[in-house]
Amino acid sequence: MIGVKRPYVSSVTGGLDYLAGTRQTAPMLIYKIFRAPELLVLLETGETTGAPIDVADGYVHMSSGDQVATTLTKHFAGESDLSILAIEADRLGDDLRWEVSRGGSLFPHLYRPLRTGDVVWHKPLEAADHPSGYVPIWV
Repeated sequence: MIGVKRPYVSSVTGGLDYLAGTRQTAPMLIYKIFRAPELLVLLETGETTGAPIDVADGYVHMSSGDQVATTLTKHFAGESDLSILAIEADRLGDDLRWEVSRGGSLFPHLYRPLRTGDVVWHKPLEAADHPSGYVPIWV
């Protein structure tokens, strides 16, 4: 019938979309890299103000998918026991600000503690032949 919206499940979002309406887009994920002790604080207490540099700067440093490899190279080269956490940017609301940082690029900064409920997924990073010691296969 003409004018009837037919629902379908999007393979990208898993959500209900309509062929005759606006399609949903996948949520934007941003990433936080933690050393094992930093991740442990988050998992044990439910929230964290981040790594020592985050505490000193007053916000939790994060990276977009395009920035993760460079962040690993610059700040985590030669380190082991690292984990990456994915966070849905839109869930953070006004507490997330995109600010100019390294090389004039906009980086996501979270101006409140990071909570376990903010994390979509996390996993350990695997060492490989990337200059930082890791391959960014998660983005």
